[in-house]
Amino acid sequence: MQKVKNGDTIKIHYHGKLSDGTTFDSSEGRQPLEFEVGSGMVIAGFDQGVQDMAVGEKKSIFIPFAEAYGPVNQDMIIEFPKSQFPAEMTPEVGMQLEMSNTEGHRIPVTIIEIKEETVVLDANHALAGKDLHFDLELVEIIEASPLIVMP
Repeated sequence: MQKVKNGDTIKIHYHGKLSDGTTFDSSEGRQPLEFEVGSGMVIAGFDQGVQDMAVGEKKSIFIPFAEAYGPVNQDMIIEFPKSQFPAEMTPEVGMQLEMSNTEGHRIPVTIIEIKEETVVLDANHALAGKDLHFDLELVEIIEASPLIVMP
C-alpha cells in the first residue's frame, strides 16, 4: 500500500480546531487541500503529520504552536495614533484592517485594544501562540514524477 512521502502531491480533507474545540478552518464542503509534501507549502507540523498516511486513512494530529505559526511576537503589537485613522472610521476591538509598510506591502492587523489617544494593533498571524488540532482524511496521493526518465 502506497504511503505519503516527501515530494508527493496529496489531496487531504482536514478539520482544524484550537485546544478549546473551536474550529478555525475546515475543508468540509470544499475541494480537499492539495499540496506537495515537504515543500514548505503548509506549516511544518502539518507536513510532518501527513507522512506515512495511506489513501482513505483518517487520523488526528496535534501541532504545538512552535511547529505551527510560532509564538506571539510582542514586536508585532504596536500602538497607532487614532488621528492616523480615516475620520469616518470608528475603530472597534476585533476589527481586521490592513496596513502598508515602507515597501508598500500590505500587512493584516487586528485591533486588540482601544485607548484614549491610540489604538493597539496586532500584526501577528491570528493563530500565533496557539496549539492546533487537525482531523485528517487522505483522499489521494499523486506520486512525484522522476526528474530523469529513460527515453
